[in-house]
Amino acid sequence: MGMPSMPELLIVLAIVVLLFGAKKIPDLAKGMGKGIKDFKKAIKEDDEEEVKEITKKEETKVEEKTEEKKSENA
Repeated sequence: MGMPSMPELLIVLAIVVLLFGAKKIPDLAKGMGKGIKDFKKAIKEDDEEEVKEITKKEETKVEEKTEEKKSENA
């Protein structure tokens, strides 16, 4: 299964125009674009939160080990 050829794309486009009408297609495209943008933003925010959590855990571990070393040396 490769990419659809030009005639297949034209048939799909014709079906979309018949189903939704020519006036609604820009609204549909705008809605899809906004949905994709929101999806990417949510993924980015999740990644940033995950990095912050991992960093916080690692900082806690480093602080604990530093305190252990200080108590051993004292």
